[in-house]
Amino acid sequence: MAALALFTAQAAAFSQGTTFPRLEPDPKALEYYRLAEDGGCSWATLAQISLWASGDTSASNLEKIIAASETIKKSPELPETDKDRAEYILGFMHKNIIKSYSLYQTRIDTMLSGGRYNCVSSAVLYMLLCESLGIHTSGVMTKDHALITVHLGELDIDVETTNARGFDPGNRKEFHDQFGKLTGFAYVPAKNYRDRQTISQIELVSLILSNRIADHERQNRFTEAVPIAIDRAALLMGNNLSIVSMTKTPETIFTDSRKDLMDRLFNFGSALLKAGKEEECLRWAAAASPVYPDEERWQEFIMAAVNNYQAKLIRAGKLADARKFIDGQRPVLSGVNYDKLDIVLIDSELFGRANQIRTAEDSDAVIDAVNQARNSGKIPEKRAVEIITFAVQKTAASISASPARNWRAAIQYMETMLSRLGANRELEQALNTYRSNLVVDYHNRFAAEWNKKNFDEAGRILNEGLAEFPDNRQLLADKQTVIRQAQ
Repeated sequence: MAALALFTAQAAAFSQGTTFPRLEPDPKALEYYRLAEDGGCSWATLAQISLWASGDTSASNLEKIIAASETIKKSPELPETDKDRAEYILGFMHKNIIKSYSLYQTRIDTMLSGGRYNCVSSAVLYMLLCESLGIHTSGVMTKDHALITVHLGELDIDVETTNARGFDPGNRKEFHDQFGKLTGFAYVPAKNYRDRQTISQIELVSLILSNRIADHERQNRFTEAVPIAIDRAALLMGNNLSIVSMTKTPETIFTDSRKDLMDRLFNFGSALLKAGKEEECLRWAAAASPVYPDEERWQEFIMAAVNNYQAKLIRAGKLADARKFIDGQRPVLSGVNYDKLDIVLIDSELFGRANQIRTAEDSDAVIDAVNQARNSGKIPEKRAVEIITFAVQKTAASISASPARNWRAAIQYMETMLSRLGANRELEQALNTYRSNLVVDYHNRFAAEWNKKNFDEAGRILNEGLAEFPDNRQLLADKQTVIRQAQ
């Protein structure tokens, strides 16, 4: 708890550029949950909940639903039996209320005002009208579709509400041809129990919220999706939203509302992460994680945000800022994740120090730091050798440049370091390069004096070079030039 409090305080200090979605459920969601838990809702209350789920708080659309129910009850064409009445209601809907199928149109208010509907909105309306006449119903979900089952004593009848001929679809060819062309779905009969799931009336209503969430996320409106997901979870779970189930449940078509809520929270966070707003991500985690805990997923999210921000600072060469940043996040990072970030930063810090080497003393300090990091397991052996090799090469280059072309000093330094560090192919190649540079220097000095006909000075330079490099082909060729001249 202390670490969480510190995390919250740190995150509050970040920039306040993003307005976060609300994290508390709408009181209406909790009220409707209690009503459902206390023994179910009347059909009129279900109508209110359906309109609330659609985002409609006016009274006019509830009056429309009640009026439709009254019209059906008073119709002289209303059959006597519940079965015939259930079929009549479907036809009434398609004749008087719903007009055109629209895959994503899940809202009840929009359906009532313009006639556009999908499987969820039409199923909910059908459920309400049936219940208003005392005909009991339940919802049915398939993988990507919803329908209704009417319960008539021991007889259960499916109703595909998106089609006027969808009552007891069975083997009705005219229904199947029209239904598939209209919706793109296939009817899943009751015998295919693995491909469908019976859901309660309140769960059916909650699909309005699910579809609204999906519609927002399709359009990258993650801010709008979060509070709807919270309200849906509250409608189905009440105040139990902070409870994390540690047991694995079988996969069902009607997904766990808390998992759906957590997915929405992380989708919003991922949008911030993709936008490069890592500090906002940490603010979001500080705000949401205490309310909706999930240690593993929040840790993964926090790690991603800290890692990305640290990488930005490293790329900008702001290593001191990067060190201050990750150390500030240490209380909210797991030990394993902090160590991962620390290793990356230590590597960058060591390489940055190596890149600034100017003297042999600088190099010794870097090599000592690399060895310390290697011995403590902060960097692997291979990387330690790479940085040390770079440090030695950087030092040799600095030595050879001051005074200009001081190849001998570089050679002496490289020989000393090879003796100290042991075999190293890259350093041995660099040593050979410095030796070649010194040979070229001898040759150029010899040639300059020879061309000036300062033969004695030229011979002295050549002999000095051969004493140091007796087998060098270039210097031996120069010696042949001297011999031919003497003849």
